[in-house]
Amino acid sequence: MTAGPALLGLLDGRPLPRTELDRRLAALRTGPRSSALPAPGSAEDRQLTRWVAQVLLTEALCTAEARTRGLDCAAAPPVRLDQRAAVELGSITAAAFEGCAAVRAVFAAVTADLAVPPDGPHRPAPEPASPPATVWELTTPDGDFEADPKTLPVALAAALRAAPPGRRVTAAGWTAALVSTRTRAVPGPGAAVDPLAPARRLAFVRWLDHARAHRLTLVPGLEHPGDPSQPDNHHRH
Repeated sequence: MTAGPALLGLLDGRPLPRTELDRRLAALRTGPRSSALPAPGSAEDRQLTRWVAQVLLTEALCTAEARTRGLDCAAAPPVRLDQRAAVELGSITAAAFEGCAAVRAVFAAVTADLAVPPDGPHRPAPEPASPPATVWELTTPDGDFEADPKTLPVALAAALRAAPPGRRVTAAGWTAALVSTRTRAVPGPGAAVDPLAPARRLAFVRWLDHARAHRLTLVPGLEHPGDPSQPDNHHRH
């Protein structure tokens, strides 16, 4: 017996309706970047559905956690993650973090106790000035973002270089189109650096992985897109 198609999943044993998933997918398919989306009914389209479902489940989990902890989500303003932060969090968590105040509030609460002495041995030294960095503006099914091509998966970067500007490609589990290329100045000595930022992201990812494993129940067809047991998680060359 499998869960009905109207379910997004279960959170703490409580059914979550699929309504918001269908609404968000419809908004993507009728939005300005609809041409970058995979063909309806394709394996890539099913993977997109799984990806959006996991973003929503992450948001629902953190909304419930924020309510339990009595967190003030209004105190977690909107943010735009840089590429390093997005990679360290993972694409699903990064999207939920940017799109949901409850995720940001729980992140702050979970990582609040991390600290190092102001002049402790782990405080990084200021980095020397670097030459301007190449920046790609990419469009993806979830929206637009900028990235240094060296930080992208090698297969995706190669596919984007080989494709004409604006053409959607899929590689390494990512779907994107390269819109434009530019250079950006790199901060020099004295730039503000949060020495705990990577540690905070790692702590939150570990907390979230544990919470997902113990509090979420996934339904057939909406598994994690990276789950090796689901039929669409394979590569074609």
